[in-house]
Amino acid sequence: MDQEYTTILVPVDGSDEAELAFSKAVKVAQTNHAHLDILNVLDTKQFIGGYGGMISGDAIYQLTQDAQKYLEGLQERAEKAGLADVAIHVRFGNPKNVIATDFPHDHKTDLIMIGATGLNAVERVLVGSVTEYVNRTAPCDVLIVKTEA
Repeated sequence: MDQEYTTILVPVDGSDEAELAFSKAVKVAQTNHAHLDILNVLDTKQFIGGYGGMISGDAIYQLTQDAQKYLEGLQERAEKAGLADVAIHVRFGNPKNVIATDFPHDHKTDLIMIGATGLNAVERVLVGSVTEYVNRTAPCDVLIVKTEA
């Protein structure tokens, strides 16, 4: 059975693993003539400062602007590679939930291409891997990118 994908999601966070996933997602989107959504999720837990206080609105604004600029650079790279149908998104929330269920539901995603976890074994046990959670709970196909080839 041939599988054609029409809407591909690639979540990115600036890591090497996310870069690999992005590069492969561009190629798969080209092959399938698919729409590519590039998503950066800003974890709302990061907005809690030391001693339980909130960080300033200015700091949150700057984080959002930085994420937007990062995504615009990726969008430009995808378009230079020949993709015409690319959208960028910044979302707030728990990355596991946003990537695995919220975003795919809102955008009718049929493939998520995500980098392999960058966490070490202890961190995976304590907090769990976003990649593992997405793989287990997403309503669509998930491709975990581990290599460049």
